[in-house]
This record gives sequence, C-alpha cells and structure tokens, in this order.
Amino acid sequence: MNFKETFGQIGFGCMKASFNMDATNRESTIDAIHTALDNGVKFFDTADIYAPSWNSFGHNEILVAETLRTYNGNKDGVIVATKGGITRKPGEVWGRNASLDYLLRAAEASAGRLGVSQIDVWQHHRLDPSLRFEHQLENLAGLQQRGITKHIGVSNYSAKQLRRAVEVLGEVVSVQNQLNPVYRQELDVLEVCEELGVVYLPWSPMKGVAETAVLAEIGAEVGASPYAVAVAWLHSLSPQMLVMPGVTRSASVLDALAGIELELSADQLARIEAELPETRPMDAELLGDLPPE
Repeated sequence: MNFKETFGQIGFGCMKASFNMDATNRESTIDAIHTALDNGVKFFDTADIYAPSWNSFGHNEILVAETLRTYNGNKDGVIVATKGGITRKPGEVWGRNASLDYLLRAAEASAGRLGVSQIDVWQHHRLDPSLRFEHQLENLAGLQQRGITKHIGVSNYSAKQLRRAVEVLGEVVSVQNQLNPVYRQELDVLEVCEELGVVYLPWSPMKGVAETAVLAEIGAEVGASPYAVAVAWLHSLSPQMLVMPGVTRSASVLDALAGIELELSADQLARIEAELPETRPMDAELLGDLPPE
C-alpha cells in the first residue's frame, strides 16, 4: 500500500520547540500546529529524544499530545509519527540502542506520552553501530509484532538498507533522511521509495536556504519567499516526497503551505538544480552509526 495519499503533501516537524524552549516559543509552536491543522495538514513528526535536557526525555511528544488535545477543530485522519533508538543519559551522553528490549520500552513510553494505545507511525531513529543490520531488522519486526505501532518507518537508512528493511518487515511506510539545498546525498533512496511506495520525509529541509542565492532570485520572480521556493523544489523531486519543515510560527506554516501550491516552471527547476551549491559530505555522526554487516 502506498501511504503518500494518507500522509498528504506536507507535514511539519516539531523538534525545534523542545530544543529552544521558552514560554513564548511554546505558545507560538502550539498556535503554529493549530494553524497547520486549520489548513488541513494531517502529518506531524516528533521523537522521544527531542527535549531540552536528558532528564526531560519525551518533552516534545508531550507537547504534541497537548497541542492536539487542545485543538477544537477536526482531527480526523491526523497522523503523529514518533521515533526511538537514540539514548540520552546524565551528563548529556548520547548513544544508540536497537536491542528489542530497549525498542519495546521506548515505544511503550512514547505511546504513553502521546496518550494513545497504539502509535500511528513509529520510526527507527538511528542505526545502532554495535548490532548487525539484520539483527536490528529482526528487532524491528519484533516491535511490529507486539502491536505497539500501526506502522513502522525508518530514518537515516541507505537505499540498500531501505530495500532490505521492506523485504524483512513486509512494509515500511516512510524513510526520514536529510535532504535540503546543501545536503543532497543518497538521492537513490528516492528511487527506492518510488519503486516500493515508501513516503520520503526530508529532515532539515530548509538547511542552507538562506545561503542559496538562486532560491531568492526565483522567489523574487514569482513573488514568494526563498523558503517557499525550497518547499516547491523539494516537492518537485518525487511523487513520494512529503516536505516536512520545522514548525514554530504560524507565519512559517502559511509560507510553507504556499510553497506546496507554488508551481515552478521547468526552466526555474533546471536553474535551481544547476545553481545549487555542491552537496556537503555525509555527516560524521551518521557515518559513525553504520552497523557491521
């Protein structure tokens, strides 16, 4: 089954609210998510690791749950995706854990914070370099079999890993990898998404927009912000693309929605592709997560 139609054309990532939290930012984020809901957005992304500190683990999940609970409009079909697999301990020591025991406890805790009996989409946030990849997939299958989540997604998987995950799990609804104007590694993952019906969720999609001149130039031509142009460009890359900017202000939500409606010409898209800066290399942190074969 292809879940793209269910997820929609755009979603919003909620991470920023918990890493830059103050009272003003909190209320601004709640208002922004309500604005997105008012405009028919159905997909919102969080993670257990999104928190101001190690001892407030799950902060963002609680915020998202509160935001949905206080929304008085139509919430039918709203999907909240969360992630697990990154650990955070006293002293801000970050790590990875893809053991079945940990994933089960993490998913159960996320469901509790979100106030649901079953998570809509639970995503494997990062690979664990201490476990073989196939072992990690077996543990994801174990999580799936427990019924804690309706659907499984993955994050920071290569094209080869994503293909194998679909083979082992039978269904992977989404993959969340970094993709933006300055980071365009692993575009072959998009090809696998199109072949197998997996939804592509780009993280940090607006990174580098401010320093990419062609986006501002085309924005001036079409009467849009460079961020809206970036949304339109990402949206054009694949029918499986669900653009997912960060959400902290209602104005930025409306701007992103304008980007989804923006139709760039073939010439404008070609100019963007030709004038984007050279892609940056794979993040060292992601390379450090690569598991043994």
